[in-house]
Amino acid sequence: MKALLLSKYKHLQIVDLPVPTAGPGEVLVRVAACGICGSDVHGYDGSSGRRIPPIVMGHEAAGRIAEVGSGVAGYRIGDRVTFDSTIYCGACEYCRRGEVNLCDNRQVLGVSCGDYRRAGAFAEFVAVPSRIVYRLPDSLSFEEAAMLEAVSVAVHAVSLAEVSGKRTALVVGAGMIGLLIVQALRAADCSRILVSDLDSSRLKLAEDVGAHVALSAKSDVPAQVGKLTGGAGADVAIEAVGQTDSIKASIESIRKGGTVILVGNIAPEVTFPLQRVVTRQIRIQGSCASAGEYPRAMELLATGAIQVKKLITAVAPLDEGPQWFDRLYAREPKLMKVVLTPGAVS
Repeated sequence: MKALLLSKYKHLQIVDLPVPTAGPGEVLVRVAACGICGSDVHGYDGSSGRRIPPIVMGHEAAGRIAEVGSGVAGYRIGDRVTFDSTIYCGACEYCRRGEVNLCDNRQVLGVSCGDYRRAGAFAEFVAVPSRIVYRLPDSLSFEEAAMLEAVSVAVHAVSLAEVSGKRTALVVGAGMIGLLIVQALRAADCSRILVSDLDSSRLKLAEDVGAHVALSAKSDVPAQVGKLTGGAGADVAIEAVGQTDSIKASIESIRKGGTVILVGNIAPEVTFPLQRVVTRQIRIQGSCASAGEYPRAMELLATGAIQVKKLITAVAPLDEGPQWFDRLYAREPKLMKVVLTPGAVS
């Protein structure tokens, strides 16, 4: 099969690899579409430490089942499916509690680190456990379905924020995840949504998808939020960048007793104003991947409550993957999402 291999940092090449087989409890998926995630770009240059070459990356994918392994029930060859990026064991204490994103034996598709190596979906075929597979509604295209992993991340973050009712939420960062969080907040009936970013084109897109107020991060964001909230601050901030400055701005923009949800994780370590957190009783909550939100994410996409078509910058053949990675690595701000198509799957 054809695959996009990270053979060394900052070097991707199209290679021929053996087609994987569906083992017991697994299905083989012929990949129709796979999105390039920001984490893949950070893996591309080695900054994340979680894409150690050689590795086939890619975890935001959809396609059709090409083979069904032994012991698999409920799926047939030809089914249109997507799958979670988190491969959980289903047996540990966290899995039994339904917190599959915190699984003690968790692996992520398309990741290679010190603990494990798991080939991903920048390829014509990928084998995955059937327990992480979800059948797609006919109304969703494969390209839209390739966004479900990111949508589920946003839905999970909003579920932790508890924003229904007369709440003001601040989304820090209007990248792909931030824009999906804005839409997930609208779907959760959040009454006022503020979003901040450095890039004016992304702020315009944030307003297009449902933000009530766009704030330039080139100015003092906490001061702008304070002015809009009568000096109180937002009820919740969802941080979708993962750097010291943006986390500090999130904390400074929150009311006493408010909540900061941390989704972004570009930097492995950050500093933040500890005394401002403690003396104002701010709750800091990490948000990791998805904890079973795929069905809800599919519902939101299928009903149009969350729309992703305008966020997809390009749909390109797998062969063009190296060029698109170079452009994404150059941080072209208008490149929100590139979806690669490894093969023609109808």
